[in-house]
Amino acid sequence: MNIHHIYKCVATGLVMGCMVMFNACKPTAVVPTEATSVNETAKIYPDYRDIVVPPNIAPLNVQVKSAGDEYVGCIEGAGRQVLAAAGKDGVLQFDSLEWKQMLNAARGKDLDVTLYAKREGEWVKFPSYKISVAQEDIDRYLSYRLIEPSYELYRQMGLYQRDLQGFDVQTVYENNDKYDDKDNHCVNCHNYQNYSTKRMLFHVRAKHGGTVFIENGKVEKRTIKSDSILAGATYPTWHPTQNWVVFSSNQTGQAFHIRNHQKIEVVDYGSDLVFYDVDKGEVSNILKTDADMETFPCWAPDGRKLYYTSAHVEAFAGKNDSVRREIITHIYKDVRYNVMSMTFDPATRQFGTPQVEVDCAAMGKSAAVTRVSPDGRYLLFTLADYGQFHIWHKAADLYVKDLQTGKVYPLTATNSKDADSYHTWSSNGRWIVVASRRDDGSYTRPYIAYFDRNGQGHKAFLLPQLNPVQNILLPKSYNVPELTKDAVNTKGIKEAIYKD
Repeated sequence: MNIHHIYKCVATGLVMGCMVMFNACKPTAVVPTEATSVNETAKIYPDYRDIVVPPNIAPLNVQVKSAGDEYVGCIEGAGRQVLAAAGKDGVLQFDSLEWKQMLNAARGKDLDVTLYAKREGEWVKFPSYKISVAQEDIDRYLSYRLIEPSYELYRQMGLYQRDLQGFDVQTVYENNDKYDDKDNHCVNCHNYQNYSTKRMLFHVRAKHGGTVFIENGKVEKRTIKSDSILAGATYPTWHPTQNWVVFSSNQTGQAFHIRNHQKIEVVDYGSDLVFYDVDKGEVSNILKTDADMETFPCWAPDGRKLYYTSAHVEAFAGKNDSVRREIITHIYKDVRYNVMSMTFDPATRQFGTPQVEVDCAAMGKSAAVTRVSPDGRYLLFTLADYGQFHIWHKAADLYVKDLQTGKVYPLTATNSKDADSYHTWSSNGRWIVVASRRDDGSYTRPYIAYFDRNGQGHKAFLLPQLNPVQNILLPKSYNVPELTKDAVNTKGIKEAIYKD
C-alpha cells in the first residue's frame, strides 16, 4: 500500500468509523423545514465559495467548521438538487453520481450552495454562496510527486496520478517498495508530450539513476551524459510533434536557512540548455555559456519557438565550479532571471538568436517555469523577487504575457499571499493547476483555476478529496502537477529502473 493511499484511508476512516459506531443516529440528508437565517458566513474547508469549476470534476466535499452538532448541505441548480449530511465532524460528502449528473446539466450555469447547522436542537441557515460550472472540461488525469517539504531524504517519495473525475489515485512509481526496503533514491521531473502519456519521461537520481523513457508502453532507462554538458539533464520539455526533448543542464545547490521565512534556498551556479534526440540517443548543446544561466525550457505549441528563463551573472565569467559555487552564496538575492525565447527550424534543428520576452530584472523581479497556452497566445510564468526556485518564495505569483498584444500582467484573482509556483495548462487552455502554499505556508497543494477567454484567471480551488480532512493529514507536498488526457501505463516501470 503506497503512502498516498495510507493517508487517504486514515482520513476516510475518521468519518467511516463514526458512521459504523453511530449508524443508528446517522444524520439524514434532508433540508430542514424550519431554520433560522443567520447573518454569519459559514466557515468551510476547503474554501469552495464563489469559484468556477470544470463540469467533470469530482464532488467538492467540504468540512463545515462553524459551531454545530449536525449539518446539512444543499446544492441546487439546473433543475437538480444534491444533499449531504454530517454529524459533529462537519464533513459533508456528496453522492458522486448525483454530483456528476448535476454538473453535466449545469454547464455554463451557476449552482447555489446552502449550508445548515443544528445548534442546541434548533437549525440555523447560513447565507448561500455560488459555484459556477464552466462549459469546458479539465483533462481527466493529474500527475504529481509527493515529497517531504524539506526533502532532506529521498525516503517515501513517489509519482502518482489522480483521476479528477473521482477520487482514485494510482501509483506511477514509488521508491519505497518490495524491491529494496532500505533503498533511497529520488524521482522527479515527469514530463509528457502534448498532454499524452504515450510519450513520457521522468528522472531517477542516486541509486538506479537515469532517465526513464516510456513510449507506447515500452519502458527504457537511459543515461543522458556528455563531456560537453555541465551536468545531467534536468528540467525537460518534449517537442510537441517530434521525438526530441530539450533539457536544462543544471549545477544546483541548496541551503536551509536558520532564520528566514523562505526556509529553503535552491540556487544554480551553472546551467545550460541541451537538445536530446530520443530516437538516436544523442545529446548536444543549444546554449553553453559560463556567465548566463538558462533553465526551465518550454516549447511553443507549434514547435517553432523555445521559451526559457535566463540570468546573467558577470562574476561567473571564466570561473570554475567551486568559485561559482562560492560566489552564488553571497549574491543569490541579486540574481534575476528574464523570460527569453529562441526561434527553431525543425528542418535544420537550428535555434535562432536569444530574445528577451519579459525583462523581469528591469522590474526588480525574477521568472521561473515558462509555459505556453495550447493556443499559443499566452505565456504563463512565475514571478518572484529573485532566483529561480520559487516554490519557497512567498512573493511568488503567476503572471502571463499576452503574446498577441505584448501585455504582461499578474493573475491577481488566482494568486495568493503565499508561494504560487509550479503550474501547468490544461490541453484546452481553460484551466491552470498550480502548486500553492496558501493553506499553511509549509505544504504545496494543487489548486485549480479557470482561465477565461479574456485572458483572466479566476479564484483557485483546492483539489477535491473524498474526505477534505485528508489534505491536513497527509504530511507531504504535491510537487510538479501535470495534466494529461490519458492515464500512465505503469507496467514495466519498476523493472526498468532496477535493471542496472
